[in-house]
Amino acid sequence: MVPGVIEVVSGYAGGDGPANYEAVCRGSTGHAEVVRIDFDPTRVSIPELLELFWKIHDPTTLNRQGADVGTQYRSTIMFTDDAQKLAAEQSKEAAKSIWGDRVVTEIVPLAEFIPAEDYHQRYYERNPEAGFCQMVVRPKLDKAAEHLAAKS
Repeated sequence: MVPGVIEVVSGYAGGDGPANYEAVCRGSTGHAEVVRIDFDPTRVSIPELLELFWKIHDPTTLNRQGADVGTQYRSTIMFTDDAQKLAAEQSKEAAKSIWGDRVVTEIVPLAEFIPAEDYHQRYYERNPEAGFCQMVVRPKLDKAAEHLAAKS
């Protein structure tokens, strides 16, 4: 959907030890459900991706996204180098102009990314009629499309 994004991989990060869906959902690993975005920086920048991040999710609810509650659903940006960290910090400050001091998104170094199980990859594409996809994913995609259309 975003020009320059090569691949988006669902996974887990930010906790200790191995992770699988059941353990992460129980909240016993410390990992968050995350995505890794592989992109071409000549076509889309980190600030542009971060701007979209702030548009499609609620950064004001601590350990919660929609009906999902627990530290595994925390709002987080994980960086791999100083440039990503700086971009994330700057974008968070800009997001506060919209969300105010209610922003609870953490910005932390990525220690390890663990890809989620195959059935989680490209989940919306394979399950567009599922309730979760209709109630949670579709509105996020609509916000993303609206944002991208306004930028072009």
